[in-house]
Amino acid sequence: MKIIKFGGSSVANPDNIRKVFAIIQDKLKQQEVAVVFSAFGGVTESLLTIARLAREGDQVYRDMLQTLEEKHLDMVRQLIAVQNQSTVMTFVKVRFNELEDLFHGIYLIKENSARTLDYVVSFGERLSTFILAEALAAKGLKTQFLDARDVIRTNDRFGQARVDFEVTNQLVKDYFLQHDGIKVITGFIASTVKGETTTLGRSGSDYTAAILAGALGADDLEIWTDVSGVLTSDPKLVYTAFTIPQLSYNEAMELSHFGAKVIFPATMQPAMKKSIPIYIKNTFEPENPGTMINGEVTNGALIKGISSMSNISIVTVQGAALLDGTAGSRVFKALSEAKVNIVLISQASSEHSICLAIKTAEAYLAKEVVEKEFFYEIKSGEMDEVSLMHGFATIAVVGENMKQNPGASGRMFRALGRNNINVAAIAQGSSELNISAVIPQADLQKALNALHEAFFLSENKVLHVFLVGVGLIGKALIKMIANQQVKLRDNSELDIQIHGLANSRYMAFHEDGFDLKNPYELSESDDKMDLEKFIKTMEEMNFSNSVFVDCTASQSVSDAYSRILEAKVAIVTPNKKANSGSMEEYGYLRKLAKKRGVKFLYETNVAAGLPVINTLQDLMLSGDNVIRIEAVLSGSMNFIFSELEKGDPFSEVVRVAKEKGFTEPDPRDDLSGMDVARKILILGREAEQKLEFDDITIQSMVPEDCQDAATVDEFFQKLKAHDIEFSDLLKAAEAKGEKLRFMATLENGKAKVGLNSLPNAHPFSSLSGSDNMILLTTERYLDRPMIIRGPGAGADVTAAGVFADVIRIGNYTRE
Repeated sequence: MKIIKFGGSSVANPDNIRKVFAIIQDKLKQQEVAVVFSAFGGVTESLLTIARLAREGDQVYRDMLQTLEEKHLDMVRQLIAVQNQSTVMTFVKVRFNELEDLFHGIYLIKENSARTLDYVVSFGERLSTFILAEALAAKGLKTQFLDARDVIRTNDRFGQARVDFEVTNQLVKDYFLQHDGIKVITGFIASTVKGETTTLGRSGSDYTAAILAGALGADDLEIWTDVSGVLTSDPKLVYTAFTIPQLSYNEAMELSHFGAKVIFPATMQPAMKKSIPIYIKNTFEPENPGTMINGEVTNGALIKGISSMSNISIVTVQGAALLDGTAGSRVFKALSEAKVNIVLISQASSEHSICLAIKTAEAYLAKEVVEKEFFYEIKSGEMDEVSLMHGFATIAVVGENMKQNPGASGRMFRALGRNNINVAAIAQGSSELNISAVIPQADLQKALNALHEAFFLSENKVLHVFLVGVGLIGKALIKMIANQQVKLRDNSELDIQIHGLANSRYMAFHEDGFDLKNPYELSESDDKMDLEKFIKTMEEMNFSNSVFVDCTASQSVSDAYSRILEAKVAIVTPNKKANSGSMEEYGYLRKLAKKRGVKFLYETNVAAGLPVINTLQDLMLSGDNVIRIEAVLSGSMNFIFSELEKGDPFSEVVRVAKEKGFTEPDPRDDLSGMDVARKILILGREAEQKLEFDDITIQSMVPEDCQDAATVDEFFQKLKAHDIEFSDLLKAAEAKGEKLRFMATLENGKAKVGLNSLPNAHPFSSLSGSDNMILLTTERYLDRPMIIRGPGAGADVTAAGVFADVIRIGNYTRE
């Protein structure tokens, strides 16, 4: 004998029901089955809403009731042939006539007791199961409609009745012996010895199926729902969650207690007593094996799953009176009598305080009943007033293998710590079956993803990237990540996913990560770019190991860095604006990144992908001292002055540089020397010198009469008049056997940026094209300065530097 139960989503519409019937017919080929049905999807909620409206005197309830009746009649029309509809239609109409009278009574007396509501909601299962039994009979199957109220006896605790198993088991056995055919049974409902209708509480239809399985000693119990078994975590919060193939009864009960919603503890009890395996299956993917729950503990993963519960408050009971051996029992007795459910208990070893995690909806009641219990102790000062703190969630890692394998708690709290998630309370049962913690609600999704990666995806560290700026550098970065994705996973155990993209006009997000092999093109169909909304969405997605990559030159984006770091999101950027602002802001961002435990990396602020900043930081960290920095830091300016040596006019060389993409769209941005000034400012600060922009002397290469040109074309026209001046500068340098180089120098806390005539033997004289070169004279590199040379401009080399910083973040966050 197999007991099968189908939930409301499985029988929500005729198409789903046809899938259910196919599953039943397939099972019948193998063995005898009995089927338990829930109400049609959404019906129970509708009945409760109608009851509430009737109690409130809102006559809209009548329209809703009529709509609900039509829904059931339509089910009959679609599932049963016309010639067989008469009996079923009559049954439905009679039931709705009863409901009409019942709701009218509620409307008149304005009363909605738990007893009344149990009777109201019973109509959902009674209607759906009768219709489905008749629809199966119409397919030629011999069916027996069984109202579970005839065989399941409970007490009169309406809303969540307790089953009398001794009586129930005998009634079930007797019924099955006396009736042939497929038993089609109402879930969720039962009755008292007086014949009063009761309900079995949360997951009541599952419970009904388990009661029947236990009474009959069934071979197995199948719970068919809309997910493929019990998942490793909540799939709405953890996108990499996957089905757990097998759970022990204890593991399933622990996951359920701490928030897993697929199956509930009461459901397992009858099956557990008889060692009946429970299968959680997906109606819409019947070929998926789902999850099997039985008495076995399998080897393998350290834990089986991670469950969570939101909207938790911390209730703290504290005071000397707790040292009395009876005080603790008084706390729990008071809460029990008030029917307050305690999710988690954490008690100090001094027994001076008890910390309780309680659902926020019950927290004020908990405070009230405990303070009432200890009224005199609080009044005399032996105990403090009960403390309430809101805005928390619980997480629990569950697995019986934790008993034999040490290290679970270390891995759990290391993962939380690396993601800056504060733990407010901890509990671990003596059975070592689960480790539970209370954390801020705002960090729940991040915590779940961090733990899921630590326990189930530990071979790969996942970085979740949000990229602003998909111009030349951004596109080159995406291409590089796409080309290296497989290699990084296989060789470096690093998985980089891009979840957010934005340019100056549009933005888009993808929870599972964009397909980088087919680059996503932002367009009018996407949301308009709104930086505040972009950051808020990134925060709401709340991934662990998130990285904000800014490939813009925008001041407004850099102004948001502090907000991003506060959200515990790392930053990688070639944007120089933040680091070349005030010294105060420069220092604040570093302190903030350290405080929040995230990285702020900007190697590409200077010399594109050349390892300048990291090298300088390593020198300072190891105790070296920078004496002088000399640098050619503008690829565009080096191209211009090295090309000038070929004899072409200065204005023409600048135009070629612009056409090749070496300069900004307006070359004055490069010729002004401001970009080089920002770079030497950043290098000076990295050398631990407190530089402000005013400490830099800048020689602009933009002639005075060219500065105010209204357009770039006008600028080039005016620049032609100065070709002779630049030609004379070149001739003067050549006459001395020297070369012109636009460079920056930092020494004694002062920086200079401008054009220099250098001897041919100087290292900078050998530079050509868009190369950069940095000479670092330090106490260790005094006689022979350290030289760093290479391409200092271009989308590809800059993107490569950004990519290297992103990979570096992955290495920083690795376990």
